[in-house]
Amino acid sequence: MPMLEGAPWLLAHKSMLQVNKPFKVSLYGNDYVLWKDGFGNINALPNACPHMGAMLSEGWCEVQADKTSVVVCPFHALEFDGEGCTVLPGSNKKTLPQLAPLELIIQGDFIWSYGNTEPKQPIPNILNEIAAEYELIGCTADTSIETNLMSLLLNMHDYNHQNGTHRSLFKIQEVNFEKFIDNGHHSHAYFSMPVALTDLKEKLSNPGLFMFPKVLNAHLENYFPSLAVLHGETGAGKFKQIHAFIPESPTKSRTYAIMFGLAKNPIFKLLKFKFLDLVKVVIEQDSDILGKIYPNTPQKIKLNNEVGMDWVRRNYDNYPHIVEPNLSKK
Repeated sequence: MPMLEGAPWLLAHKSMLQVNKPFKVSLYGNDYVLWKDGFGNINALPNACPHMGAMLSEGWCEVQADKTSVVVCPFHALEFDGEGCTVLPGSNKKTLPQLAPLELIIQGDFIWSYGNTEPKQPIPNILNEIAAEYELIGCTADTSIETNLMSLLLNMHDYNHQNGTHRSLFKIQEVNFEKFIDNGHHSHAYFSMPVALTDLKEKLSNPGLFMFPKVLNAHLENYFPSLAVLHGETGAGKFKQIHAFIPESPTKSRTYAIMFGLAKNPIFKLLKFKFLDLVKVVIEQDSDILGKIYPNTPQKIKLNNEVGMDWVRRNYDNYPHIVEPNLSKK
């Protein structure tokens, strides 16, 4: 199954990288090590040391005289700069590049990459717009799942699974689908979800429930294949919940969430980190159900409101081209 080479992938938000600490990412079946120096500069190299293959992400970083940093192999302590050059023991001369850097596109705090493939899509500007208006709450649930990208995307655009997979978390009773707007690789989905009444004990054990009304109104904005943005609002404030999807290999995919918020009530600031806890559980539940699916089972039943999944299949099968049918619904 293809991994949609040429799409832009959001590898990380800068806040996910600690200064001078190696961070491993995988893309298109290749592993890389990322690190952030004291100036906030991001470097990315193939993760295998060219000497004997040790994982550079298991090493450490050394700060240089100019305050930049290098990544150090944990096996023989060879140091590699951002260009993939090293200095061999007993020599004061830097080698030619021994590792080809992963090309990154840095937009503010967002770290994008095409995986050194020819770009077939532009990077969406939505995250820059959100970051300019909203406060970063944090990142959560960075998870690798033993599933292909197609299965991950189908799950994330399956609006009917809210009252199954996530029923225990939000007490969702049903999903009332309202509208789907199809703009090719960009789409919007609108639906509402009545939730069951909860008592004080349940709310105290899950304080996030205090912030939700009797009916959850959802607006999902989708950027195929790498992003889904949940635009949410409560009486206490607005939030933007960004889900990133990355093909680590043909059989493994990665997802994580970034949350931004805009407070309208002081309670929002008190409970905003509960959003991260809720999203972490959501991704854990999605990861769990994806491990309990027979992916090659023929689909003999089709539910209402599977338009998001149809959108994924159409775009996946024809990538990077946009083809009919247009799936917009009023």
